[in-house]
Amino acid sequence: MKPKCCVDKKSVANLSQTVEFLKIISEENRLKILCLLREKEKCVCDIWQYLDLAQNLTSHHLKVLKDFGLVSSRQEGLKVIYSINKKVIKKYSKLLNNYLNSYGE
Repeated sequence: MKPKCCVDKKSVANLSQTVEFLKIISEENRLKILCLLREKEKCVCDIWQYLDLAQNLTSHHLKVLKDFGLVSSRQEGLKVIYSINKKVIKKYSKLLNNYLNSYGE
């Protein structure tokens, strides 16, 4: 008999979302970006210097995070300011915790 967590459509969808979340944050620079943005919002011109990456590469990682909803951005003059999307981070953390905490039950 299959475990309940993998049978119904909602659980399969949640599992897929959790896997995509893990794929995105498993890239070291993206996880570093999330850590930097946890402190306060920043523009790409601030972020790339912490990562020791070219600005265009940092922008690529920010786009991936933004497309998935983990970060949001706003225009401030010529700068784009990025911030962490706490609601979305919380959603995926909860999904991941549901899978991790289901072991041993």
